[in-house]
Amino acid sequence: MTADSPAWAESYGPGVPLRLDYPDATVLDLFEQSVADHPDAPAMDFMGRTTTYGEMADAVSRVARGLRELGVGAGDNVALVMPNCPQNVIAFLAVLRLGATVVQHNPLYTGAELRAPFLDHGARAAIVWDKVVPTVNTLRGDTALKHVVAVDMTTALPWSKRLALRLPIAKARASREQLTGPAPEAIPWKQLASSKPLDGRHPRPGVDDVALMLYTSGTTGVPKGVPLRHRNLVANVTQGRAWVPGLTPGTETFLVALPLFHAYGVTVSALLGLALAARLVLLPKPEISLIMAEIKRRVPTFVPAVPPLYRRIVDEAERTGTSIRGITYSLSGAMPLTAELIDRWEAATGGLLVEGYGLTETSPVVVGNPMSTQRRPGSIGVPFPDVQVRVADPEDPSVDVPLGERGELLVRGPQVFDGYRGMPEETAAVFHDGWFRTGDVVTMAADGFLTIVDRIKEVVITGGFNVYPSEVEDVLRRHPGVADAAVVGLPHADGGEQVVAAVVPAESGAPSSEELREHCQERLTGYKVPRKFYVMDELPTNAMGKVQRREVAALLREA
Repeated sequence: MTADSPAWAESYGPGVPLRLDYPDATVLDLFEQSVADHPDAPAMDFMGRTTTYGEMADAVSRVARGLRELGVGAGDNVALVMPNCPQNVIAFLAVLRLGATVVQHNPLYTGAELRAPFLDHGARAAIVWDKVVPTVNTLRGDTALKHVVAVDMTTALPWSKRLALRLPIAKARASREQLTGPAPEAIPWKQLASSKPLDGRHPRPGVDDVALMLYTSGTTGVPKGVPLRHRNLVANVTQGRAWVPGLTPGTETFLVALPLFHAYGVTVSALLGLALAARLVLLPKPEISLIMAEIKRRVPTFVPAVPPLYRRIVDEAERTGTSIRGITYSLSGAMPLTAELIDRWEAATGGLLVEGYGLTETSPVVVGNPMSTQRRPGSIGVPFPDVQVRVADPEDPSVDVPLGERGELLVRGPQVFDGYRGMPEETAAVFHDGWFRTGDVVTMAADGFLTIVDRIKEVVITGGFNVYPSEVEDVLRRHPGVADAAVVGLPHADGGEQVVAAVVPAESGAPSSEELREHCQERLTGYKVPRKFYVMDELPTNAMGKVQRREVAALLREA
């Protein structure tokens, strides 16, 4: 295997090259090219109300002018704290138009959770969902925050839905309270949106400017700012377009249900869609009722999501007799995708469902299954064009492990970030001789297909042996009485760790610890069998639906 002829050279889908030419362009340039080529095409669709690319460009220009009048300039950070909605996408592009950096935040975070990132990035302006303005206002005083712009999402709805929200009935009142709220001491969004268009002579961003910053806590719990430059994001969008050559500019409909405060949602749902002049169907939250309503109205052609969401969609489609045929391409990430779910999804849609892999630090996608029948269930796929990978000894990352053995995945490519904001030690710890250490344990097959085994920092070491939680969880989920499971290590009296499991019982009821232990003993060597089993109603997950083992461990320690 060499850089010119890697192991995966013959594993790509039809028409996908190993090497690409990358435009000397910014994210803003990609959007403006779509505006020039497809000004009358629908850009955003929010519950049935559409905005064309031409209308969106005008809105971006006006909001950029409004932000400039608030003092936002090149190099500044501007916080966005809101769900998926048209104002979010417009604000994102308007910030970039000024050469400033977007910092996306989860709108459901508490003031305590937002404080550390705000202290770090020092944004003086924040554009915020009006429901959480009171929370963000608590950051005034001990952070640099000065201007809070309040966004009422309901103003982007179709007129009929806005009218329905005003009805003097309990259901309308409850819906209104979910979507909007009072925003004290805040500037209304309409003040920015009604500004004059930005002067075209205003300086534009450069490819090496930071376009987006997201915060990741990883396994340490300390929020780390991940700055992604325009060149990183444009590279990943270019790779994504090449990976799915069947996507046609100006004709696609993207379901944007993944949150835009997550790298996957931003790049794969929104930026790739904008670069293709696609219709972005924006959902404020990935609720199955909202998703099915949109599918009934217009079947999307491209659906990036996570396995639980695909399962809910296909379950609901079967339950209600709703056709989801026409969803041509679906890219899954964040957690393992089962062969059973792939078969059900592809039978129902007539399209393809493949698994990919990435991290916030890699913009995010670095590995994917071919978007063809060559995809391999259970594997995360092969490296994207121009991505190099190594499977190395976690204790000595300068040494590669033999093919087929477990090792840490190291990557490098044009979408990989340069380092954490203001954290040189943390940056040094995740890079080895120019290679980014993902912290994930993988195996590589002879044809380059990679399979994740676990995360290094979540491996349980018991009696000197490594136990990979995913392997034990997979065994537990095969028990008919287990709906879901999470395996973690807890401190043991001997100073080491013991393997324990949290299980969510199936509807039939919780199996006993003895049943589960026997089930595991039949399929696992002794040291891998959990010593204790805890029953939980549900497992803590992040916004993408991924189980957070660190939080499971904390809950079990308390128990």
